[in-house]
Amino acid sequence: METVFSAASRSISKLISFTALLLFLFSCSTFTSTEAYDALDPTGNITIKWDVISWTPDGYVAVVTMYNFQQYRHIQAPGWTLGWTWAKKEVIWSMMGSQTTEQGDCSKYKGNVPHCCKKDPTVVDLLPGTPYNQQIANCCKGGVLNSWVQDPANAASSFQVSVGAAGTTNKTVRVPRNFTLKAPGPGYTCGPAKIVKPTKFITADKRRITQAMMTWNVTCTYSQFLAQKTPTCCVSLSSFYNNTIVNCPTCACGCQNNSTESGSCVSERSSHLASAVLGKSTNAPPLLQCTSHMCPVRIHWHVKLNYKEYWRVKITITNFNYALNYSEWNLVVQHPNFDNLTQLFSFNYKPLTPYAGLNDTAMLWGLKFYNDFLNEAGPLGNVQSELLFRKDASTFTFEKGWAFPRRIYFNGDNCVMPPPDAYPWLPNTGLKPVISLFQPVMMILASCVFLWANM
Repeated sequence: METVFSAASRSISKLISFTALLLFLFSCSTFTSTEAYDALDPTGNITIKWDVISWTPDGYVAVVTMYNFQQYRHIQAPGWTLGWTWAKKEVIWSMMGSQTTEQGDCSKYKGNVPHCCKKDPTVVDLLPGTPYNQQIANCCKGGVLNSWVQDPANAASSFQVSVGAAGTTNKTVRVPRNFTLKAPGPGYTCGPAKIVKPTKFITADKRRITQAMMTWNVTCTYSQFLAQKTPTCCVSLSSFYNNTIVNCPTCACGCQNNSTESGSCVSERSSHLASAVLGKSTNAPPLLQCTSHMCPVRIHWHVKLNYKEYWRVKITITNFNYALNYSEWNLVVQHPNFDNLTQLFSFNYKPLTPYAGLNDTAMLWGLKFYNDFLNEAGPLGNVQSELLFRKDASTFTFEKGWAFPRRIYFNGDNCVMPPPDAYPWLPNTGLKPVISLFQPVMMILASCVFLWANM
């Protein structure tokens, strides 16, 4: 009797330990690090370069250029906001291609009043359509900065600034401090300015090279943890060999607000939907369609067909935000069969190979003027495409969820994946093993009943 009971106790203890281990591993896999490091884009950053191109009686004129060296993360409307703190008592006399949001206290200046006298100015890009006499090259895009892979021609933004009450030589100029970059919200962390070799410029006729008087760089890196408290997208799965549709995890990006506070979400059948969308403020939280996951964007991966030498996948991106659309959107998908991608329909494709010899990551984005714009939630709030893969006999299988992606990013943010044990299984694999928090309790009750019956 004692032997049976002790054996059952040991089995239950092992099961509870195994369940705890699984929960720990799952929590680790869904944890988002605060470090600004992306394994799929390890060298990605935004570099801000200051080139002092000339001296003035009380300071200098500089051209400031922001380079987006991130492969797939971009800054969309309403655009970037750049800030810093002056090292001394500098002022901004004038700007081209951008402006500060506040002038500050310039009361001590008579006659010629500076553009900005704040110790910590905040700069924004000018809008398209700005008069030509206020523009310089690469300015006036409304703060939009595209990614390096998707649109390298528009992955830089520049403005010119005339600084006064500053040094007039390389030895007397002090670089600004405490740089901040918002895109338009938090997420980027900027390091200190570092003086580097002066930038060299080639004249239009390519017969002469000039160089800046002085150059310093600032590097800013992105952390999704700092950008938002909750995820912004999730992934759902389905397949032709299983009727089960695995939805996004419940409350993946938050839960529906059941309190009396308005604005949590709106049902797509609500009679107040139109008025809610029209009355939405630009600074208010997103107005989402009520779903179980409450994510603004869902990516659905459907294993559609199986051929002798190929297999086909359909990807659908759905927008659940009634107040926001996505221009120049992109996806980053990690799957081992991307090294044998044969054909892609209605999407652009570029392999991402941050590590030599490993080609399992793809960047996908829409075709220009066709589906590069993801509309707000509604009948038109989705884009889709199909991918055709060639099978590799040594690795291909539909078992154990192999046909589903390892991870998906939307606009540079990591999307919440369903737990692996929820993936659609092949019909001939038998009953799907399910491990839940209630299973150890049921095992204990079953053991007690067994022991009681045999007493």
